[in-house]
Amino acid sequence: MIRIFLLGFMGAGKTTLGRAFAKAMNMDFIDLDYYIEARYRKTVRQIFEERGEDGFRQIERNLLHEAAEFEDVIVSLGGGTPCFFDNMDYMNGQGLTVYLECSPEVLVRRLKLGKDKRPLLKDKSDEQLMDYVVETMKQRAAFYEKAQLRMNGARLESKKQVAESVEELRHLVNL
Repeated sequence: MIRIFLLGFMGAGKTTLGRAFAKAMNMDFIDLDYYIEARYRKTVRQIFEERGEDGFRQIERNLLHEAAEFEDVIVSLGGGTPCFFDNMDYMNGQGLTVYLECSPEVLVRRLKLGKDKRPLLKDKSDEQLMDYVVETMKQRAAFYEKAQLRMNGARLESKKQVAESVEELRHLVNL
């Protein structure tokens, strides 16, 4: 039985690597944000608007606990998921946690492309986005650093890099 949780800042490549790894290893894949959206039949953005961040984080925690009961699964987390409640300790007890590290410059470049879909970023200028990423990464570092394993998330920008990262993760988790 295998459970792998991919964590890191939004835009780090958690969904990209998770989906590719799950396919290569014939495992189930859950993107926690999409899982929440499917269950509630609303977008994360709508849930944020209706319930605020606290309401969203409670839903996220509940569905994380549900997803963490599945077997042979890779779960891609929202960027903030490890930073609330006991989520990080819980995941470390349920399976393997892998932190996808990226520089603020890589994250900002990626996030600028889809910031309208991300409730916490939608109204930020490029400069505000950089400031937000740098400051939020500092706040989240202590949580992310509790991950059992680390990988370079910056190397997920081509099919070749994704394939190489799948192999790297396979070796890291001894599969």
